Amino acid sequence: MYVYTEVDQRIVDERVEQYRDQTRRYLAGELTEQAFLPLRLQNGLYIQRFAPMLRVAVPYGMINTAQMRKLAYIARFYDKGYMHFTTRQNVQFNWPELEQVPDILAELATVQMHAIQTSGACIRNTTTDPFAGVLPGEVEDPRPWCEIIRQWSTLHPEFAFLPRKFKIAVTADPEQDRAAVQLHDIGIQIVRNADGKTGFKVLVGGGLGRTPVIGTTIVEFLPWQHLLTYLDAILRVYNRYGRRDNKYKARIKILVKAMGIEAFREKVEHEWAFTKDGPATLTEAEFKRVQAHFTRPAYQTLTEQPAELTTALETNADFQAWYQRNVMRHQEAGYAAAIITLKNTGAAPGDISATQMDNLARLADHYSFGEIRSTHEQNLVLADVRQDQLFELWQHLVENNLASPHWGLLPDMIVCPGGDFCSLANAKSLPVAAAIQRRFDDLDYLHDLGDLSLNISGCMNACAHHHIGNIGILGVDKKGEEFYQVMLGGSASHDASLGKIIGPSFNHEAIPEVIATILATYVELREPQESFIATYRRVGLAPFKEKVYAPKAA
Repeated sequence: MYVYTEVDQRIVDERVEQYRDQTRRYLAGELTEQAFLPLRLQNGLYIQRFAPMLRVAVPYGMINTAQMRKLAYIARFYDKGYMHFTTRQNVQFNWPELEQVPDILAELATVQMHAIQTSGACIRNTTTDPFAGVLPGEVEDPRPWCEIIRQWSTLHPEFAFLPRKFKIAVTADPEQDRAAVQLHDIGIQIVRNADGKTGFKVLVGGGLGRTPVIGTTIVEFLPWQHLLTYLDAILRVYNRYGRRDNKYKARIKILVKAMGIEAFREKVEHEWAFTKDGPATLTEAEFKRVQAHFTRPAYQTLTEQPAELTTALETNADFQAWYQRNVMRHQEAGYAAAIITLKNTGAAPGDISATQMDNLARLADHYSFGEIRSTHEQNLVLADVRQDQLFELWQHLVENNLASPHWGLLPDMIVCPGGDFCSLANAKSLPVAAAIQRRFDDLDYLHDLGDLSLNISGCMNACAHHHIGNIGILGVDKKGEEFYQVMLGGSASHDASLGKIIGPSFNHEAIPEVIATILATYVELREPQESFIATYRRVGLAPFKEKVYAPKAA
């Protein structure tokens, strides 16, 4: 992973001291609330329903164990003993004291972390596939390109005050998109042309929130040398023409839709003509410099499916269940990627305690070259585990309550903090998630259902991406009472689709039974080996709606 230079460290250290003085002046009454607002947002600090919330950047989801231990320390001494992983692969602290935030930022700076551009109308954290660099079949490792984008976008003077926040995601897997690139302001897919040269398929104008839109391809093959100059051109067009009079219409998706992709592309091409071969054009030397930070670990020469793994699978049913769902194939023979789902029943999805963080850091040092990755689905990955050590690792995960065998199944929900924390929420999301988890705790049934995404958002801002869950749930306010809309048919992969609302909303008590009816309908209608999303696309919304709203027998 990228290591700070002396210049990087100085920038972050000076930013901490700058914000320390801004906080001092605000607390002394020298800065008004209005003047302090953009300053705290530029340093990742929100004011939530009950307390401030600090969002910390985790570039493309990469965390080393020194950083994880520092995050655990902050959770223990500056918060309430836990931390939350977000869908942008970042982390959040939900209970810091405002006056202590500069101290937290100073602690983060000691391990090359910060909260710069985790909020505000700027370019946010660039995200990618959590299996980048170890995934069989990927075009190439996308992380160096993410780092290049990070260095270009961080504190970019021209794009510090955009019309609205701006998000970029990168993927390199031609089979499955685990970064949801079609639902971003800019989505980038690494491709190779007929000559074997690397380039990028670039999509623009995707996003969720109040107006969900699937992105549109603006260029099919962009030579890699022009990545930054083309991104500059897109951002300049958006910065110039994006609406600033209405925050609900300020995202680039609205601009692209209003202009039409052809007119938008024409403006981008016109802008690009001024910069295409300018100083931001990437060179082989610059790419190699960044790529050198992403060296492959010291893998040993191992064999696939070693005896230790085979024996454990044959003799331990619980380990077998975890292995079937939570272990991914690896590029390197004898290795695997292990997924740690932060979705224990009764706990907020994405939360992890300080003790678990410390223990996970120890396990990562021992089993995965000192590296941990966060995912779009609020989970974690140990990407380089020897297959002959998987059973031993799993035993330690069980001891730390981190071995839920649910990755990609119904309980592996994406859920926002909702009304329990967020001042924007219309309804609570965490209790609904817990009720669904309690209702569906039969592992055999869950495995029979197979891959199924369920996302729950507490408001239209869609922080939990409810539009692209196979099943999506949205909290709404109806005359002061909390109700929930249910939608079906969303997908975040290369075949991206937006869910459709099945009908009138439900109170929170009805939701588990509504989900049960939807699942029973799927089981009744599916063909052999057919996934939920495939069945939905074949039969449509109508049969699910009919069953859900059918009169109940007395």
